[in-house]
Amino acid sequence: MYIARLARMLVLGPLGESVGRIRDVVISISIVRQQPRVLGLVVDLATRRSIFIPILRVASIEPNAVTLSTGNVSLRHFVQRPGEVLAIGQVLDTQVKVNDPELPELAGLDVVVTDLGIEQNRTRDWMVSRVAVRTHRRLGRRGPVHVVDWQSVQGLTPSALALPGQGVAQLLGQFEGRKPVDVADAIRGLPAKRRYEVLRALNDDRLADILQELPEQDQAEVLSQLGTERSADVLEEMDPDDAADLLGMLNPTDAEMLLTRMDPDESAPVRRLLTHSPDTAGGLMTSNPVVLTPTRRSRRRWHGSAIRT
Repeated sequence: MYIARLARMLVLGPLGESVGRIRDVVISISIVRQQPRVLGLVVDLATRRSIFIPILRVASIEPNAVTLSTGNVSLRHFVQRPGEVLAIGQVLDTQVKVNDPELPELAGLDVVVTDLGIEQNRTRDWMVSRVAVRTHRRLGRRGPVHVVDWQSVQGLTPSALALPGQGVAQLLGQFEGRKPVDVADAIRGLPAKRRYEVLRALNDDRLADILQELPEQDQAEVLSQLGTERSADVLEEMDPDDAADLLGMLNPTDAEMLLTRMDPDESAPVRRLLTHSPDTAGGLMTSNPVVLTPTRRSRRRWHGSAIRT
């Protein structure tokens, strides 16, 4: 079983009832070269809450669903602890080296982790047993995927995962086709390093859609990481009322700098909204017009009692 295939897989209770969908798999990666162990699953509930389910609660993993041995699970929001690593969110796209006598063509090359294979051992613990890696060719072409034993991989350590510049291709693939609000929830669950690596890799339009689904404080932090030019580009793609709300959180100097860098046609409606107090009708409304087609039907409702004469 490969971890990337578990993403968004349905999680069922012992009676077949739906529990949620898998967001990520939590593993342990030791400083010393011990075989990584699977600790549990991060599962998104229908209520948008993410919870942790220990791997010992898993009765079976089938191609289309994971079934739990018990319906008694903790509903506490998942918080990553020291020593825990998100397999999809942190390990995929990590650059490593492979020392495998059967694959001399990989000797000395930097390869990228594309997936992790897991299996149960004799004590019924789930362990990372294999690592799928891919080489990079010239002109950005992707090379073939090789599956190697985890012991042949060098560089899969906590310190390596903390290094900047990690790729995001595999992680972006997991977000493809998903709603902005779902991607925003998933990104908020990543460690800060990975969160900003993913956000920087998104195109302006997609980033604007996702940014609008984040809490305002998180939005301001993202802008501080993007830099002035990129932030202005993203603000241009946002709805004017959302852009105004975000700029209203910044100090006036920073907000004016971003407005100046924006296209004048895009910044004009934002400036108009910023002239209103945020708790007034003008501050709450959007500058986008409501367009009604000629065939649009309207309904008139009468309120109150009949007029007495």
